[in-house]
Amino acid sequence: MPASNDIPRASTALARFTVLDLTRVRAGPTCARQLADWGANVIKIEAPERLEGGDPIGGARHGADFQNLHRNKRSITLDLKSEAGRAALLRLVEHADVVIENYRPDVKRRLRIDYLDLKAINPRIVYASISAYGQDGPYEKWPGFDQIAQGMGGIMSVTGLPGQGPVRAGAAVADMAAGLFAALGVMTALLEREQSGEGQYVETSLLAAQIFLLDFQAARWLIDKEVPGQAGNNHPTSVPTGVYKTKDGHINIATTGSPTWVRFCKAIEGEHLIEHPDYATNALRLKNRDALNADIEKALASDTSASWIERLNAAGVAAGPIYKMDEVFADKQVQHLGIATDMQTPDRGTLQVIRQPFSLSRTPSTIAMHTPERGEHTDEVLAEFGFSNDEIDALKKAGAV
Repeated sequence: MPASNDIPRASTALARFTVLDLTRVRAGPTCARQLADWGANVIKIEAPERLEGGDPIGGARHGADFQNLHRNKRSITLDLKSEAGRAALLRLVEHADVVIENYRPDVKRRLRIDYLDLKAINPRIVYASISAYGQDGPYEKWPGFDQIAQGMGGIMSVTGLPGQGPVRAGAAVADMAAGLFAALGVMTALLEREQSGEGQYVETSLLAAQIFLLDFQAARWLIDKEVPGQAGNNHPTSVPTGVYKTKDGHINIATTGSPTWVRFCKAIEGEHLIEHPDYATNALRLKNRDALNADIEKALASDTSASWIERLNAAGVAAGPIYKMDEVFADKQVQHLGIATDMQTPDRGTLQVIRQPFSLSRTPSTIAMHTPERGEHTDEVLAEFGFSNDEIDALKKAGAV
C-alpha cells in the first residue's frame, strides 16, 4: 500500500487499511469516521469547490457538525464526472481496501463507480453503500433523509405523549445507526477477507437501520401482533419506569422485576404500595399506571431530585437526572469518562469533539488530525499513490481536481 507512514494515525488498530470516503451529509461520514478514529487511512474525496454551488451539503465546513464528523481524515478533490477524475479514482482503488459511498443508487451507476466497476479493478475491495431505502425496490430512486426514515421506520409513532401525534427523535438516529451498521459491515467483511482473500459488497439503508433500532417495539408487532403506541416518558412495558416529578424538578427512575420494585417502595418510604392489590404484579401496575405514578409522585414531592437520585441508587434502584446539553458535559461521571476530547484546529483553535464511546486497552483512539480543508491533501495523497508531479499538474489543468 503506497500510503505514507508519516501521516498521523488516530490508532494503530486499523492502520493497515486504506479507505476511500465518497460520502457526505451524515450517515456515510459517520461510517468513515468510525474507521478513521481507529487509525484507518481515510481519504475524503470531495468535488472541487467550483462544482458545489449554493449552500454546502452537510453544513458549513467550520461549523460544529462538520468539524465533529470529519476529524482524522485527509481530503482530496476529484471531479468524478470527468474522465480524468474518474480515471484517477480508479488508480486509487487499485491500492485501497474500502470504498464508502452514499449516493442514490442510480447516481453511482451513472458515474460508473459502482461495486462491479471497482471490483473489476481490485477484487479485494470492500465496497459499502448507504442509501435511504435500499439499492433496489420501488423506492430505489427516491431521495431520503433521517427524518423521512424516522417516519417510515416507525420510531415517530412510538415517540412522544399519547395522542400527541408523531414526534421525531431529538437526534439523527436513522443516519447514525446506518453509518455505524455500515462500519460494522465493513469490518466484518475485512475480517472475512483475511480467510477468502476477496472483498465483497456491504449494503445498508436508513430505513433498515431505523427499523432495526425499534428492537422490542418491532418484536411486539412481529410476534404478538400488538401495535405499540406513544407512551410518553413511561416505559411501554415496565412499571414504574419513567419520568417522575420531585420537590424541585424531574428525575428518571427504572425498576425491573419484583425485587427491585420492593426495594424501590422501601427507598421512597412507600411500603404500603407493596401490598396494594392494584400494584401486586407488573401487569397490574401497567394496568393501573396513572394511579401508581400519582402515588409515587406524592412520595417524591418530599425531597429534591439530587437527594432521591442518591437514595435510590444506594438502594439498588436505577435513577438519574434529566440534563440539558450543558449539564450533560458538566456531570462528574461524564467528565470522568472523557467523552468530550480536544481537537486542535488552525482556524478555530482548540475545539472539543465527541470521542469514540468504546475503548481498546492496547490501541486506543485519539484525535490525530483536525477536520481538513477541502482538497488540503490532494497533492500529498496523489503522490503517495504513485502520481508524478506532471500527472498531478495535468489533472489540475484538466479541472479534474
